[in-house]
Amino acid sequence: MVLELRVPEGHDLSDLVHTTGVGLLTYLLSFVYVGIYWNNHHHMFHLVRRVSGGVLWANLALLFCLSLFPFTTTWVSESRFEQIPVVIYGLNLLSAAVAYLVLQWVIIRQQGPESPLRQAVGNDRKGKLSVAFDVVGILSALTIGRSGHAGVWIAMACFVGIVIMWLVPDRRIYRVVRQYETPG
Repeated sequence: MVLELRVPEGHDLSDLVHTTGVGLLTYLLSFVYVGIYWNNHHHMFHLVRRVSGGVLWANLALLFCLSLFPFTTTWVSESRFEQIPVVIYGLNLLSAAVAYLVLQWVIIRQQGPESPLRQAVGNDRKGKLSVAFDVVGILSALTIGRSGHAGVWIAMACFVGIVIMWLVPDRRIYRVVRQYETPG
């Protein structure tokens, strides 16, 4: 995920903040999102016994949503957190979260209710909470403080909150992966 980050013309920290600061922060946020999906996707597929066409299509839908991150991240950065770019960024985050949940659901449905993945995620409160945070963020950006940026900053706080919640890879899946990899 490479974005065009401009090199500061000066050599001071203030030059970096003025020239690239917003772009660097939005890039960092999106990069961490991609890393979280990468790690959890990796762990999840350790529990997949067989890949069906439905799993492949659901996986492709997730990849599509993730492939839009550079575009929406750049738009948020270049607009300096204007309302519509933040809403579109939130919709991109929401679509990726929903695509991940759909992929998870397709795998569980294929493998049955006793599948290792079902055992690992249970009813997946954390995944559903992420979707709720995305929705709250999007609605905040759309409805709160139309003349100011209060709703936009609430939205960005929601999006950062999701990252904080998922920063450590999903231990539920990791525990079941270890259980299935351990002999006996």
